[in-house]
Amino acid sequence: MGRRIDYYDDPNAPKANSLVPSVNVAVENDKGEILMIRRTDNDNWTLPGGAIDLGESVTQAAIRETKEETGIDVEITGLIGIYSDPKHVIHYTSNNEVRQEFSILLTGRAFGGKLASSNESSVVEWLTPSHVMTLVMDRSMKLRLSHYFERRHTSVVM
Repeated sequence: MGRRIDYYDDPNAPKANSLVPSVNVAVENDKGEILMIRRTDNDNWTLPGGAIDLGESVTQAAIRETKEETGIDVEITGLIGIYSDPKHVIHYTSNNEVRQEFSILLTGRAFGGKLASSNESSVVEWLTPSHVMTLVMDRSMKLRLSHYFERRHTSVVM
């Protein structure tokens, strides 16, 4: 399996060669804990999510990706923001794709399923907000989580 390497405003970063719409979902349980995964391709912590496939809506992708990566069934409840910073590029070494960031952050409510890791998530856990912000993650994910914790809704971040 290849690795995922995130670059931000790095003059030595490879140039973007693709733009793929993706989605992340901030899912909170009734205890106020957040559903988080530890990625297998870079060991960073992140919200569940991934690319939106052709023929799929943003909501469908969010539900599918959350189930695939965590085992949890969710319904989508809101929009936090759109993140499309061209200074943030993501290099996938398996195929040498370098994506410019384009991600939509949604909120969701869990209604079923059981925590389960996947080939994309080595660890899946419900974590308290204070613990979440101490985890190793990309700066863009920290930004998204801070917007979620601030209870921002329908933000657009350029």
